[in-house]
Amino acid sequence: MSRTWFRRFGTGRRDGIRIVLFPHAGGSASAYLALSRTLTRTPAGTGGVTADPADVPDVVAVQYPGRQDRHHEPAYDDIGALADRLTEEVMPLTDRPFAFFGHSMGAVLAYEVARRLEQRSAPTPERLFLSARSAPRATPREQDQVGSDEELLERMRRLGGTAAGIFDEPELLALAMPALRADYRAVGSYAWTPGAPLNIPFTVLVGDSDPVVTVEGARAWQGFSAARCEVRVFPGGHFYLDDHTPEVAELIERTLGVPRREPAPDLRA
Repeated sequence: MSRTWFRRFGTGRRDGIRIVLFPHAGGSASAYLALSRTLTRTPAGTGGVTADPADVPDVVAVQYPGRQDRHHEPAYDDIGALADRLTEEVMPLTDRPFAFFGHSMGAVLAYEVARRLEQRSAPTPERLFLSARSAPRATPREQDQVGSDEELLERMRRLGGTAAGIFDEPELLALAMPALRADYRAVGSYAWTPGAPLNIPFTVLVGDSDPVVTVEGARAWQGFSAARCEVRVFPGGHFYLDDHTPEVAELIERTLGVPRREPAPDLRA
């Protein structure tokens, strides 16, 4: 596994299904710290001592260039180019059953990487979990396009989420802005290239009060899968995941057939 492109949180062997997590625009691998730790907690019935590694998912989060320990690298500002590179990086991870989970921009990337894998006749995900993103369309969305830094920051404030704290830290904000600008250029220029539906089942997740993704827009993903597509609506906005990590983890586990887990502590702090 590439130590440049992927991060694992926690220790111990994990021989179960591999789950690859794709962060949102401006996000880093650590955005999935709580979800990753929840998914890899001890299976029920072990007394919290040891776990059969075959029961524990191997959860890896993508670390895009331009943020955190990769801040010195230029961030990609094109979804297609980033998906091409991610496909190359993901290929070594397809040696066992795997699934993708992507939130917001990460949902687009998860979908586009899955498309590229299918086009190569390579192994494809057991399922795509597509969160907080409307289905693609053949022209860029106006609502994804931002001009000035002021517009970009206003968009972030509107969406909320745990990253909102950087507004109070000028030094952190200055470090984050290059990646944010690039990510929003990528999302704002993204246009779907028409093609056949994927032979992969989808689970689409959306917050019922998301200011940029409607439930109807989320349901439109049903036309992009030739397999089953289910839509799950959670209370909350664009970053509903911050408040519903245990429920989302349970949905992922149940859908993928991961053995029942012990109740998880609150890992969102």
